[in-house]
Amino acid sequence: MFAISLGEGAELRPIEPWQAQEFLTHVDRAREYAGPWVPLTALTTDLESARERLQSFADRQAADTGRLYGIWLDGTLVGGVLFRIFDTANESCEVGVWLEPSAAGRGLITKASRVVIDWAVDTRGMHRVEWLASSANDRSIAVAERLGMTRDGVLRESFVWQGVRHDMEVWSVLAPQWRKTRDADRAEGSAAR
Repeated sequence: MFAISLGEGAELRPIEPWQAQEFLTHVDRAREYAGPWVPLTALTTDLESARERLQSFADRQAADTGRLYGIWLDGTLVGGVLFRIFDTANESCEVGVWLEPSAAGRGLITKASRVVIDWAVDTRGMHRVEWLASSANDRSIAVAERLGMTRDGVLRESFVWQGVRHDMEVWSVLAPQWRKTRDADRAEGSAAR
Protein backbone atom coordinates (compact mmCIF):
# COMPACT_ATOMS: atom_id res chain seq x y z
CA MET A 1 0.00 0.00 0.00
CA PHE A 2 1.24 3.50 -0.72
CA ALA A 3 1.56 6.30 1.79
CA ILE A 4 2.23 9.91 0.86
CA SER A 5 3.81 12.14 3.47
CA LEU A 6 1.91 15.31 4.32
CA GLY A 7 4.70 16.40 6.67
CA GLU A 8 4.96 16.58 10.45
CA GLY A 9 4.00 12.94 11.09
CA ALA A 10 0.98 12.98 8.76
CA GLU A 11 0.38 10.79 5.75
CA LEU A 12 -2.27 10.10 3.16
CA ARG A 13 -3.14 6.51 2.20
CA PRO A 14 -6.13 4.44 1.09
CA ILE A 15 -8.69 3.21 3.60
CA GLU A 16 -9.79 -0.33 2.81
CA PRO A 17 -12.66 -2.55 4.05
CA TRP A 18 -10.38 -4.55 6.35
CA GLN A 19 -9.81 -1.31 8.30
CA ALA A 20 -13.48 -0.98 9.25
CA GLN A 21 -12.86 -0.98 13.02
CA GLU A 22 -10.20 1.72 12.77
CA PHE A 23 -12.50 3.72 10.49
CA LEU A 24 -15.46 3.38 12.89
CA THR A 25 -13.32 4.43 15.86
CA HIS A 26 -12.20 7.51 13.93
CA VAL A 27 -15.75 8.39 12.80
CA ASP A 28 -16.91 8.17 16.42
CA ARG A 29 -14.27 10.79 17.33
CA ALA A 30 -15.17 12.96 14.31
CA ARG A 31 -18.96 12.65 14.52
CA GLU A 32 -19.80 15.78 16.52
CA TYR A 33 -17.21 18.01 14.78
CA ALA A 34 -17.86 16.90 11.19
CA GLY A 35 -21.45 15.71 11.60
CA PRO A 36 -23.15 19.00 10.74
CA TRP A 37 -21.60 18.83 7.26
CA VAL A 38 -20.54 15.26 6.45
CA PRO A 39 -23.19 12.58 5.85
CA LEU A 40 -20.56 9.87 6.19
CA THR A 41 -20.54 10.49 9.95
CA ALA A 42 -24.26 9.74 10.27
CA LEU A 43 -24.17 6.76 7.93
CA THR A 44 -21.31 5.05 9.77
CA THR A 45 -22.70 3.99 13.14
CA ASP A 46 -21.43 0.45 13.77
CA LEU A 47 -18.89 -2.04 12.44
CA GLU A 48 -21.23 -3.36 9.75
CA SER A 49 -22.02 0.11 8.37
CA ALA A 50 -18.32 1.05 8.51
CA ARG A 51 -17.43 -2.05 6.50
CA GLU A 52 -20.27 -1.36 4.03
CA ARG A 53 -19.14 2.25 3.55
CA LEU A 54 -15.54 1.20 2.93
CA GLN A 55 -16.64 -1.61 0.61
CA SER A 56 -18.80 0.79 -1.39
CA PHE A 57 -15.74 2.96 -2.00
CA ALA A 58 -13.61 -0.10 -2.83
CA ASP A 59 -16.27 -1.03 -5.41
CA ARG A 60 -16.35 2.54 -6.73
CA GLN A 61 -12.57 2.56 -7.03
CA ALA A 62 -12.70 -0.74 -8.95
CA ALA A 63 -15.30 0.85 -11.26
CA ASP A 64 -13.20 4.05 -11.49
CA THR A 65 -16.09 6.19 -10.21
CA GLY A 66 -14.85 7.23 -6.76
CA ARG A 67 -12.02 6.86 -4.24
CA LEU A 68 -11.44 7.19 -0.51
CA TYR A 69 -8.21 8.05 1.31
CA GLY A 70 -7.43 8.46 4.98
CA ILE A 71 -5.27 10.99 6.71
CA TRP A 72 -3.17 9.49 9.49
CA LEU A 73 -1.36 11.63 12.05
CA ASP A 74 1.31 9.87 14.09
CA GLY A 75 -0.26 6.52 13.14
CA THR A 76 -3.86 7.46 14.03
CA LEU A 77 -6.60 7.89 11.42
CA VAL A 78 -7.82 11.50 11.90
CA GLY A 79 -9.61 12.41 8.67
CA GLY A 80 -10.04 11.76 5.03
CA VAL A 81 -10.43 12.97 1.51
CA LEU A 82 -12.49 11.34 -1.19
CA PHE A 83 -13.66 11.62 -4.73
CA ARG A 84 -17.42 11.51 -4.24
CA ILE A 85 -17.79 11.79 -8.01
CA PHE A 86 -15.11 10.67 -10.47
CA ASP A 87 -16.39 10.96 -14.04
CA THR A 88 -13.66 10.11 -16.52
CA ALA A 89 -15.94 10.51 -19.55
CA ASN A 90 -16.59 14.17 -18.70
CA GLU A 91 -13.16 14.69 -17.09
CA SER A 92 -14.82 16.00 -13.94
CA CYS A 93 -14.65 15.01 -10.29
CA GLU A 94 -15.74 16.23 -6.88
CA VAL A 95 -13.49 16.24 -3.82
CA GLY A 96 -14.94 15.87 -0.32
CA VAL A 97 -13.15 16.02 3.03
CA TRP A 98 -13.61 15.57 6.77
CA LEU A 99 -11.49 15.73 9.90
CA GLU A 100 -11.73 15.06 13.60
CA PRO A 101 -11.13 17.98 15.99
CA SER A 102 -7.77 16.71 17.33
CA ALA A 103 -6.22 17.27 13.89
CA ALA A 104 -7.80 20.63 13.04
CA GLY A 105 -5.69 23.68 12.35
CA ARG A 106 -2.67 21.83 10.92
CA GLY A 107 -3.44 22.29 7.23
CA LEU A 108 -3.92 18.56 6.71
CA ILE A 109 -7.09 18.89 4.64
CA THR A 110 -5.49 21.47 2.35
CA LYS A 111 -2.33 19.37 1.91
CA ALA A 112 -4.26 16.14 1.29
CA SER A 113 -6.59 17.88 -1.15
CA ARG A 114 -3.63 19.22 -3.11
CA VAL A 115 -2.22 15.69 -3.43
CA VAL A 116 -5.44 14.19 -4.77
CA ILE A 117 -6.15 17.14 -7.08
CA ASP A 118 -2.62 16.90 -8.50
CA TRP A 119 -3.25 13.20 -9.17
CA ALA A 120 -6.68 13.80 -10.70
CA VAL A 121 -5.42 16.55 -13.01
CA ASP A 122 -1.94 15.29 -13.90
CA THR A 123 -2.37 11.51 -13.87
CA ARG A 124 -6.04 11.00 -14.69
CA GLY A 125 -6.59 13.98 -16.97
CA MET A 126 -9.46 15.58 -15.07
CA HIS A 127 -10.32 18.99 -16.46
CA ARG A 128 -12.67 20.17 -13.72
CA VAL A 129 -12.42 19.52 -9.98
CA GLU A 130 -15.42 20.56 -7.88
CA TRP A 131 -15.83 21.27 -4.19
CA LEU A 132 -19.33 21.55 -2.70
CA ALA A 133 -19.87 23.09 0.71
CA SER A 134 -22.77 24.37 2.74
CA SER A 135 -22.76 28.17 2.79
CA ALA A 136 -22.70 27.84 6.58
CA ASN A 137 -19.50 25.73 6.56
CA ASP A 138 -16.86 28.45 6.83
CA ARG A 139 -13.99 25.97 7.31
CA SER A 140 -14.74 24.11 4.08
CA ILE A 141 -15.14 27.32 2.11
CA ALA A 142 -11.81 28.56 3.46
CA VAL A 143 -10.11 25.39 2.16
CA ALA A 144 -11.65 25.89 -1.30
CA GLU A 145 -10.26 29.43 -1.29
CA ARG A 146 -6.80 28.24 -0.15
CA LEU A 147 -6.83 25.73 -2.99
CA GLY A 148 -7.35 28.59 -5.44
CA MET A 149 -10.82 27.49 -6.46
CA THR A 150 -13.41 29.80 -7.95
CA ARG A 151 -16.90 30.11 -6.49
CA ASP A 152 -19.19 29.17 -9.37
CA GLY A 153 -22.43 29.85 -7.56
CA VAL A 154 -24.90 28.81 -4.90
CA LEU A 155 -27.53 26.10 -5.19
CA ARG A 156 -30.14 27.62 -2.90
CA GLU A 157 -31.66 25.23 -0.34
CA SER A 158 -30.57 22.30 -2.49
CA PHE A 159 -29.38 19.91 0.20
CA VAL A 160 -31.41 18.70 3.15
CA TRP A 161 -29.20 17.47 5.97
CA GLN A 162 -30.37 16.70 9.47
CA GLY A 163 -33.68 18.43 8.85
CA VAL A 164 -32.12 21.67 7.58
CA ARG A 165 -32.13 22.93 4.01
CA HIS A 166 -28.61 24.08 3.15
CA ASP A 167 -27.53 26.45 0.43
CA MET A 168 -24.69 24.61 -1.29
CA GLU A 169 -21.80 26.58 -2.73
CA VAL A 170 -20.17 25.13 -5.81
CA TRP A 171 -16.45 25.84 -6.08
CA SER A 172 -14.20 24.56 -8.84
CA VAL A 173 -10.77 24.69 -10.36
CA LEU A 174 -9.98 23.89 -13.99
CA ALA A 175 -6.85 21.99 -14.92
CA PRO A 176 -5.03 24.91 -16.62
CA GLN A 177 -5.82 27.19 -13.65
CA TRP A 178 -4.68 24.49 -11.18
CA ARG A 179 -1.37 23.91 -12.96
CA LYS A 180 -0.65 27.63 -13.34
CA THR A 181 -1.32 28.38 -9.66
CA ARG A 182 0.55 25.28 -8.46
CA ASP A 183 3.59 26.01 -10.63
CA ALA A 184 3.66 29.65 -9.49
CA ASP A 185 3.45 28.55 -5.84
CA ARG A 186 6.29 26.08 -6.35
CA ALA A 187 8.46 28.68 -8.07
CA GLU A 188 7.76 31.15 -5.27
CA GLY A 189 8.66 28.48 -2.68
CA SER A 190 11.94 27.70 -4.47
CA ALA A 191 12.85 31.38 -4.71
CA ALA A 192 12.23 31.84 -0.98
CA ARG A 193 14.80 29.15 -0.14
